[in-house]
Amino acid sequence: MQLRREVLPRPARSVSRRTRSKAAAAKKRGVLSREALRARRKFLRVFPGGFRDGDYLDLERGYKWNAHRRWEEALGESAFEGLIKKKKFEQIAAAAIRIESRTNLLFSFEKMALRDAVRSPAGAKAFALALFDLLHGADPVEVRFGNWVEAIARLPRRKTRVLTWPLVTVFGFIAQPNTHFFLKPTVTREAAWRYGVELPYASRPSWPLYKDLLAFVRRVRSDIGDLRPRDMIDMQSFLWVQGSDEYPD
Repeated sequence: MQLRREVLPRPARSVSRRTRSKAAAAKKRGVLSREALRARRKFLRVFPGGFRDGDYLDLERGYKWNAHRRWEEALGESAFEGLIKKKKFEQIAAAAIRIESRTNLLFSFEKMALRDAVRSPAGAKAFALALFDLLHGADPVEVRFGNWVEAIARLPRRKTRVLTWPLVTVFGFIAQPNTHFFLKPTVTREAAWRYGVELPYASRPSWPLYKDLLAFVRRVRSDIGDLRPRDMIDMQSFLWVQGSDEYPD
C-alpha cells in the first residue's frame, strides 16, 4: 500500500505582505471580528511564517502529521478492513494505541484507561468494530459518531473512565485529519471564548455538541483562509495557540 506523503515547503520566515494586506482589507470591510483579528495576530506573533513556519512544523504540526502517516501505513482503510475480516481485533486495538502513544494528545490516565478497556478480547473487538464504522461506515456521520460514543461508553473499565472528549475524538483526528477535530475541552473552550464564541459543552460526548464544535472550526477556518490551513491539524493547532498556557498572550 502506497503511503500518502505530504510535501512541505521550506520553513517560511514570515507571512507575505500580500497576506497581511488581505487581512487589512478584510478588517476595513468589517468581515473579521475584533476577536478574530486578535487571534490571527497572536498566532502570527508566535509563528511569523504561519502554517509554513519552521517552528510551527516542529512544535505543532509535525508529530500529528507523522501519527497520521503511521495510521495510513498500519490502519488505512484496506488494511483495517483486512484485519477486521481476519478478526484481528486485538491487533487493531494494539496498533491504534501504539500510534497514539507516540503523541502527547491524550492524558496519561486516558491512555491507561483505554489500554485496560481493550485488554480483553471482547473489549478489543468492540473497539475495533466501532472505530472502523466511525471511519468507513456507510451511515451519516452523525449516526456513526453517536454509535462510536456508545461503544466507548460500554467498554470495560477498572478505575478511570474511558468516555472523555479527547479519547472519543483522537482516533478520528489522527486517521482522517481532513474531517475530524480533536477536542481538548478546557483549551478549546478557552480559545472559543477568546474568539467571542460560547461553545455549548457537556462532559459526556455527543453528536450535537460535536456538530457545534465543527461549525465553530469552519467559521475560524473561513476567517483565516488566506493563511491556507491545510486540514484539522492546522485548525486544532491554531486554536491550541489561542487557548493554551503554553502560548501566553
